[in-house]
Amino acid sequence: MLTVKPPPSARTAAPARHIDIAHGTAEDVWQSCQRLHALPELELSQLVPARSRAVILAPHPDDETLGCGGLIAQLAGMMREIAVVAVSDGERSHPPSSPLAARLPLLRPAESMAALECLGAGQAQILRARIPDGQIRQHRLELKAWLIAQLRHTDIVFAPWRLDGHPDHETVGEVAAELEHELGCKLVEVPIWGWHWAQPLGGEFPWGRAHKLAFDAGTSMMKRRALRCYHSQIGSDGERDPVLPAGVLAHFVRPYEVFFL
Repeated sequence: MLTVKPPPSARTAAPARHIDIAHGTAEDVWQSCQRLHALPELELSQLVPARSRAVILAPHPDDETLGCGGLIAQLAGMMREIAVVAVSDGERSHPPSSPLAARLPLLRPAESMAALECLGAGQAQILRARIPDGQIRQHRLELKAWLIAQLRHTDIVFAPWRLDGHPDHETVGEVAAELEHELGCKLVEVPIWGWHWAQPLGGEFPWGRAHKLAFDAGTSMMKRRALRCYHSQIGSDGERDPVLPAGVLAHFVRPYEVFFL
């Protein structure tokens, strides 16, 4: 039985959701948790019904692949309708002093498009909201108005978990939750940074709403190739370590993805 999600105003109390790239929850800690392995499995048709469009809200280019790459590949293989919303262009992932800084506004969207090609979704609709990276909360009303013009009541909207830990992610999730109630489109929440800061037994993770979508080895390989397209995020720029180091990426190469319903 699917659990009814809380309304957008029902923000459950949680400890500080601090993202520390160097010190997060290792993937082997999650893999040692029996509740993760025992999550109920979803059928693709149950998650995205045949006449619905899958709309993936990505606060930054790469979030669509990290959280939903396997889903996108499966839907693309079935010739289903997919729209990827790039809320920002990810132009502030590196400091101004970085050698990559000036190129990021074009580089990161290009990496995202290359990743979608790897997922077999090169024909997916790409919608760019062009909200400033790192300032989505300050522009939430602008984002909401823009999404109202884009969404259909029959859409299945995949958005970051409202307690994901990154303010851009949480704002996008909150806006999506409001639109579910106002427009009727169904929201599916996607943990991304939550895998890094949360603890399996810490009480923050909403196990009662968690389900997993499994995929085969071919889909897993497509997602791994897609993740390698984000060179700006997984490589060093010569001044600092990767934005997405191997320990973070390890959460996203499982043969399934987890969604909160």
